[in-house]
Amino acid sequence: MTADRLFFGSFTIERRYDAAPERVFRAFTDRDVKQRWMGCEDVRAPVIETLDFRVDGREISRGGGADGAEHLFEGTYLDIVPGRRFVFAFVMHVGGRKLSASIASVEVLPDRDGARLIFNEQGVYFGEDGWAEREEGTAVGMAQLAAWLDAQKEAA
Repeated sequence: MTADRLFFGSFTIERRYDAAPERVFRAFTDRDVKQRWMGCEDVRAPVIETLDFRVDGREISRGGGADGAEHLFEGTYLDIVPGRRFVFAFVMHVGGRKLSASIASVEVLPDRDGARLIFNEQGVYFGEDGWAEREEGTAVGMAQLAAWLDAQKEAA
C-alpha cells in the first residue's frame, strides 16, 4: 500500500422492494428503523449515534470490524426531497485511519405495488483501492433491508 495514492471509483446498485416507497424511504431516515437493518458483513453490531435527517444534518455510526478495528461513518445530508431522494457526503474511518470520502445518493421510486431503490456512490479511497469491497458491503446492506422489510410484512 502506498499512502499517497488516491483511488477513485463509483458504483450504482438498483433493487426492487416489495414494500411501499414510504416504508423504504423511512428505513433510511428514521434512526430507530435504520438501526434494525443497517450494516454489512465486515462490521459487527454498528450503532447509529446520530441521525439528524435534514439538510446539513449529520449521521454518525460506528461498529467493530471482524478484525477488531473500529469502523466509523461520519456523514452530512446535502439535499433532501422528502419521500423521494436524498444526497449525502461521508467519510469512513477504519482503525482510526481515514479510509475514504464519498458522495452518495438514494432515490426511492414507485414501482407497481412496491418501490425501486437506486443507490449511487462516487468517491476516493486514500492509499488503497477498496471500491469492490464497498460495493459488495453496500449490496449486503440492501439485502438486509429487503429481509427486514419482508419480516415486517410477515409480522403484520
